[in-house]
Amino acid sequence: MRSRWFHRPLVHAAGRHKPVTWLELFYDLIFVAAFVQLADGLLEHFDRDGVFVAAATFVPLWLVWTGFSVFANRFLLDDALHRLSVLLQMFAIGGMALAAPQVLEGELTHFALATALAFGVTALMHARVAMQNHQARGYALYWMFAHAQAAGLWLAAGLLETHFAPLLAAIGTALLLLAPAHPRARVLSDRFPIDVTHLAERFGLLTLIVLGESFVDVVNGFYAHEVQPETYVSAAQLLLVTCGLWWMYFDDVAGAKIRNGRAGFAIWFYAHPPLQAAVLATGVSTERAVAFTWEAPAAGLERWMLAGSVALVFFAVAVIDSVTERKQAELSDRARINARWISGVLALVLAPAGAGMSGSLFLTLISGLVIVQVLVDIAVAPEVVDDEAQESMGVRPLAEVDADTTTPTRRRDITEAVRKGTPAALRRDLYFYFMEGSWGRIFGAFLIVFLLSNLFFACLYLLEPGAISGTETSSSFGDAFFFSVQTMSTIGYGAMSPGSTYGDAVVTAEAAVSIVGIAVVTGLVFAKASRPHASVLFSKVLTVSPHDGVPTLAFRVGNARGNEVVDASVTLTLVKSIVTAEGKHLRKLIDITPVRQRTPVFVLSWQIMHTLDEASPFADVDWDEPGAEVLAIVVTLTGHDGTYGQTIYARHVYYPEDLRVGHHFVDVISQLDDGRLLVDYGLFHDTVPVGTAPPAAPDDPDVADDDDHEAGAAIAPE
Repeated sequence: MRSRWFHRPLVHAAGRHKPVTWLELFYDLIFVAAFVQLADGLLEHFDRDGVFVAAATFVPLWLVWTGFSVFANRFLLDDALHRLSVLLQMFAIGGMALAAPQVLEGELTHFALATALAFGVTALMHARVAMQNHQARGYALYWMFAHAQAAGLWLAAGLLETHFAPLLAAIGTALLLLAPAHPRARVLSDRFPIDVTHLAERFGLLTLIVLGESFVDVVNGFYAHEVQPETYVSAAQLLLVTCGLWWMYFDDVAGAKIRNGRAGFAIWFYAHPPLQAAVLATGVSTERAVAFTWEAPAAGLERWMLAGSVALVFFAVAVIDSVTERKQAELSDRARINARWISGVLALVLAPAGAGMSGSLFLTLISGLVIVQVLVDIAVAPEVVDDEAQESMGVRPLAEVDADTTTPTRRRDITEAVRKGTPAALRRDLYFYFMEGSWGRIFGAFLIVFLLSNLFFACLYLLEPGAISGTETSSSFGDAFFFSVQTMSTIGYGAMSPGSTYGDAVVTAEAAVSIVGIAVVTGLVFAKASRPHASVLFSKVLTVSPHDGVPTLAFRVGNARGNEVVDASVTLTLVKSIVTAEGKHLRKLIDITPVRQRTPVFVLSWQIMHTLDEASPFADVDWDEPGAEVLAIVVTLTGHDGTYGQTIYARHVYYPEDLRVGHHFVDVISQLDDGRLLVDYGLFHDTVPVGTAPPAAPDDPDVADDDDHEAGAAIAPE
């Protein structure tokens, strides 16, 4: 039992879960103040130099946070001395927060001294580990010197009031930023591996704090400007941007499994600083973007700030996605990564093209790009069953489920399953995704791609004035967009045309994309529309009754479309629950032999029967409680459809509750006065007890079962 006042630091075993402590959460809250101060300073110095200096100021803040987070990840330490050390560092971070706006004004001294103190505290934490834990001495000494070196350079930058101070600070930051890449650091990292789960949770909490700051910036921007009806619309769109970024990170990045070994972890680790800085910059730009109007274009810097920060979020998430594997996804990870890259490029192109559109329209397009990312995540995400949720959802072993015949459950097809842990390379591709999905999925995806493609080329046309001729004034976004639609669809009304060599080049590129895109969409639509679909009707029940004095299992199928299906064949499979001699539970598949397995022509109906003799797999079934032995009966019918000219198939699954013992089917085939046959599908599923006279169809005197009627036997045997 460890003392709460003073105890020896222990190395955390990476294989064991390490929850985030209350001290770490308290520590993270201090960064809210630092980010708020940095954002306020950027708003007061909202220019290119201010953006660059703010980004440079964000890096040491992030390194201080990372240094403590990695220390807490590697070591188990929570005594009074450690808490006092963390509180001291929190005071130093508070000093960094207060001095951050001064850095944007050219005053580095106070920020540098506070940063030196923060790095120095982290160095002292590692020094304590080196003295008290001999096992981790090498690791602790390496990181003690790394942080002490950074602290010394930042201290020199704060004490030396010369033009070399920013250079010293930059060198100290760069050395610490690159310290994990040193060969010695990699060897030590293998000996003391990171607890990735804990670190990912810490990154998620920091990202959540930055997103919260963005939300606050939108609210501040709303009250900082004159409130108009369009201000509410702009504020709502900007809040959607913040919510969309949250969705992207916590539905995609957070909790994803890192692959590709050490390189994958390094990419994942170093992609987070630009991601979190971009989210912070997005929040700053939203405070200005609330004032965008429907009348005039937004200022150039505001456009670049908002579009550039959103694009950087897309790019950073794409980089993280490239080295991680999502736990559950309908499509391969590549589709999601490509969506991030393409949307990032579109956001960057929107920045200069925004000069040709109103500020509110520019904001609508930016928020639309973020919403598209959310739609992509929704589209590829299937039903998920997490390990932690299985018990609460009532997930039970298969043997226990098969043995339980008393608990009522919702009926499910035995082929329906939730896939879990599927390798990304073996997931569905886009072609399979669209062919399997509904027409709404295809047309919805086509609409989004069509709009985004024309948006991209419209922005390209707007990059050069005069790229489009035939407009009354200089080209607006509307002119460029609809000219792109005409070019992509090869309409060409003749009113607008390329007006320069640059315009001709963009038209050429768009024509090439259009040719490929139309070919792909046409092929996909044709392939889906031309797929054969069988209109085979299966009876809802099976019957068990005597046939020629022999107990017989029977059901029937009908060709509801009534076209010619040649050489139809049927296979029956019994699914039983068995336990092997070794005690292993299995679901065994047993072939069932029907009386007739093939028919040359399947036009009307076909009653399929199986004799229940000693050789039948149902020989040991208790028909009073068939569920004890029978799990399901799977029926598959195939045949050559003369209309499609292709093979069609149909499948149906019967369950024990579908059995009707002591019943037989009523007749469905009758003969009209002119000699034609009538199939009454309204009676297709009806049965009557054995010994009951079947009802005769009115006005159809020559009623006979399809198995016995001579006229129907040739086209609807047995």
